Amino acid sequence: MILFIQCLICCLLFTLLILPAQYKDPIKMIMSYPPKIRQRVEELPQYKGAIKQKEKKHIATKIFGIVLFIFVLTLIAYLSGCKDFKSTFIHVFTIFLVVNLYDLIVLDWGIFCHSKKLKIPGTEDMEKEYKDYFFHVKGAFIGIILGLIVALSSGCIIHLILKILLLNNFHIQK
Repeated sequence: MILFIQCLICCLLFTLLILPAQYKDPIKMIMSYPPKIRQRVEELPQYKGAIKQKEKKHIATKIFGIVLFIFVLTLIAYLSGCKDFKSTFIHVFTIFLVVNLYDLIVLDWGIFCHSKKLKIPGTEDMEKEYKDYFFHVKGAFIGIILGLIVALSSGCIIHLILKILLLNNFHIQK
């Protein structure tokens, strides 16, 4: 039950992290748009150079996010009772997978593919490109790989921390 509640909370937090920023300024999330839309935006005079700037920031943000997810989800798993690699890995990967599927089905297919507010001015005629469901599936597969990296890292952190604590406890008792 606790894992279910954690998944719901993480989906809610993910939505609050993504949607308001994207609705406010879709260009901020341009790196998450299908390639043909990004290409069109690059060709529009009002966005000249915007994608190159956003690309660097996007990569840095993703790396920071992954590192943050590793530590936050490790802590969540530990506080949930995960005290070994396997249980931590399963717990963290489950949360990541649920959020990834939620992102695909609700945010990408449900909202992004159908929201007029998320269409960048100058690309409104690209209906087919906005409804490129397969593009989002490919993104979800990348999300699964990232989830494996985060879950493996979390499992390793728990394993190493507990090993260190056990070794220190063993040396103190001698």
